[in-house]
Amino acid sequence: MSDIDDNYAKAYGQKAGFGLKPALIMVDFVEGYFDPECDLYADPADALASALRVREAAHKAGIPVILTNVVYHPSAMDGGRFYDKAKPLRYFLEGSPMGEWPKGLEPKASELIISKQYPSAFFGTSLASTLTSLGVDNVILTGLTTSGCIRASCVDSMSHGFITTVVREAVGDRHVAPHEANLFDMNAKYADVVSEAEIAAHLETLHL
Repeated sequence: MSDIDDNYAKAYGQKAGFGLKPALIMVDFVEGYFDPECDLYADPADALASALRVREAAHKAGIPVILTNVVYHPSAMDGGRFYDKAKPLRYFLEGSPMGEWPKGLEPKASELIISKQYPSAFFGTSLASTLTSLGVDNVILTGLTTSGCIRASCVDSMSHGFITTVVREAVGDRHVAPHEANLFDMNAKYADVVSEAEIAAHLETLHL
């Protein structure tokens, strides 16, 4: 182990653990990330497959499942500086096929859909108050992308007082470098990054 690894282990070796009443958040699994012709393409099929397995386990455990997407007014007037900076967000103007759910992810009647305009699933949305009203104490994050909306949602989840868990195989990015760097940093400071097998085993213990 290198000196820097020793330093991180000493400074950030704490585990957050799991809560008593979790909710699964599936962040921005939308068609634009799956279409090679779209600027957003990230080839996240494996992440989606993992997230769908976690979703099945979540439903069996009886915990809330919430999906997010990004939707802008046709004029983009609600996009703010994020829309100004990130050109690919034009694919999320209301009605764009790139904002639709990909094959294999059809929302269920029991699932809540929250539309957002900024990276975090919490910023400018009802997510925090909804989770609080449901008695949720643990947010389980899956989705896209690791360095963008997952990281932003992770930091805001922790900041709102939720124990936060990121499922390693169920998040994805365009490149391995930002993906791994952000998993490392989130695990160090804001959340526990766990495997799909770990979260599945935990969900099996719940009787909600």
